[in-house]
Amino acid sequence: MSTVKVVTPSGKGGKNVELPAEFFGVKVNIPLIHQVVVAQQAAARQGSHATKTRGAVRGGGRKPYRQKGTGRARQGSVRAPQYAGGGIVHGPVPRSYVQRTPKKMKAAALRGALSDRSSHGRVSVVSGFVEGEQPSTSAALAVLRAAVGETGTRLSQTVLVVAPAGDELTHKSLRNAVGVHVLATGQLNTHDVLVNDHIVFTQAALSEFTGEAPTEDAPAKAKPAAKEAAADKETPAAKETPTAEDAPAGAKATAKDKAPARNKAAAKDKADTGDAPAAEDTPAAEDTPAAEDTADTPAPRRTRAARGSAVGAGKPEEEQQ
Repeated sequence: MSTVKVVTPSGKGGKNVELPAEFFGVKVNIPLIHQVVVAQQAAARQGSHATKTRGAVRGGGRKPYRQKGTGRARQGSVRAPQYAGGGIVHGPVPRSYVQRTPKKMKAAALRGALSDRSSHGRVSVVSGFVEGEQPSTSAALAVLRAAVGETGTRLSQTVLVVAPAGDELTHKSLRNAVGVHVLATGQLNTHDVLVNDHIVFTQAALSEFTGEAPTEDAPAKAKPAAKEAAADKETPAAKETPTAEDAPAGAKATAKDKAPARNKAAAKDKADTGDAPAAEDTPAAEDTPAAEDTADTPAPRRTRAARGSAVGAGKPEEEQQ
């Protein structure tokens, strides 16, 4: 684990900060870095190139001359590929050059590139670039030259500055500086690390990138008041609503459940006393089919065999013999 000194805008009171070995001290895998950079450059290609074939070129609808008798080779169109102004054979067509690269490979390549820059002493950390709330390019460049180790008025090497996405003061101060490329912490990539000669982190960006708690110089982002209120506030609905166990026993049973229980209890009492069931327990007359309804239904027709058996059934045994 390497240690670098934090550069302050005033130039005094700089503390030392440690660069985590899991990000700035890993083994450099050059083939992996090459594959990731090539994939990143390929994804930046537009892929909108196109040429016209002989079917897309304008003109050439007529046969230039007759098929036979001229002594020349037969031709069907002056827009054929062998003619000037004709179509292009096997030309480029619109396509996508995007290569699928796993996230773990991208992260490993970025760690390898940062470790390479750190091993050569090209990683620096600053507490901030500007004092106050107004952006200043000259003040930011002075801090940047002190962090990189430049003594001249202009930077002799390209510098990549990594700052948090919400640090508008740093972005506005260095966005027009020559030889300086400013990136947010979430935009840090392998290609930009390798293209630039020196990497400068702000203290807040380094804490955000490594996932460590911010230090005193880089205060943490304030938690939104709405989230704090929601966390502290308890939902009374869950406490006030009674559960099925807290409800009274009489409220659980409905009117339908009570009626059969009452009839069973009454029937049991009558059976113990020996009384006959009351009229209330017997089925009502409305439920039994009426005589008028039965009279309306036609009687089934009897067959001859059934009629003969019915006639024989009314005679005495001797006559039947």
